[in-house]
Amino acid sequence: MARTKPVTWYMATPANGIIEYSRQAGVPVSLADAVGQVIDHPAPCRTKWFDETAFSYFRMVKRVGEALEGTGIWPATWPVRLWIVEPVGDTGNWSQHHYPYRLLSHQIRVVEETDAWQALGAGGREVLDVIAHQIPERAARWAADWDADPEGMRERRRNWELCGGRTCGSGSWARSMADAASRARRESAAQRWSERLAGDTVDQVLAAADVSPAALHYARSRAADLAAAAQHHARFDAYVLNSLRGVDLDSVPAAV
Repeated sequence: MARTKPVTWYMATPANGIIEYSRQAGVPVSLADAVGQVIDHPAPCRTKWFDETAFSYFRMVKRVGEALEGTGIWPATWPVRLWIVEPVGDTGNWSQHHYPYRLLSHQIRVVEETDAWQALGAGGREVLDVIAHQIPERAARWAADWDADPEGMRERRRNWELCGGRTCGSGSWARSMADAASRARRESAAQRWSERLAGDTVDQVLAAADVSPAALHYARSRAADLAAAAQHHARFDAYVLNSLRGVDLDSVPAAV
């Protein structure tokens, strides 16, 4: 008889190890201080499973790419911490149809801390590398390209958005592919988080630079697409990845 694979449940916290919603509610619960222990919810909801307060129950997911959804952590930040937990006692869900990967409980056992990069999807390591090393190096060039020729770059971007070619598909199509893959693999929260981290990195790099708002917006969109390419690098072929990476936008246009 085939054995059922045990389910692994995850929770994410800020770097301090405290559930953010619990901190905001004034009843901080530290997962970092409770490894190997069972924690009772300090203020459980009376009617299961309704949001009587912002912190009505413990929220956990079995799809690690959704671990950053509904955490209360805002704005997007890194590092975060990722924990493996087990539900204890009664459990519930808002909707098995819409949230089959999520579980709610009033008691949990904190099993262990695990690698946080997993919360950014299967390509989480690559996403962090792109954000740490590639985006800081490219942000200024993206903005400079735009401000050097706004009309020309606007036209090139429009062509990239709408038209594919021999080496890459259209930008809008490639983005839809990334979004669809994130939904199918339950990594939508991972993609949103990665895109925000990428955009924030651009903001930091260009904070003191004299760039136009349009150039900043362009650089942020390029950074978000680059992060999406890193997240799905093992799932897509070069035709999709080249579009997300904007190879046609970075290439020198042919002389007329």
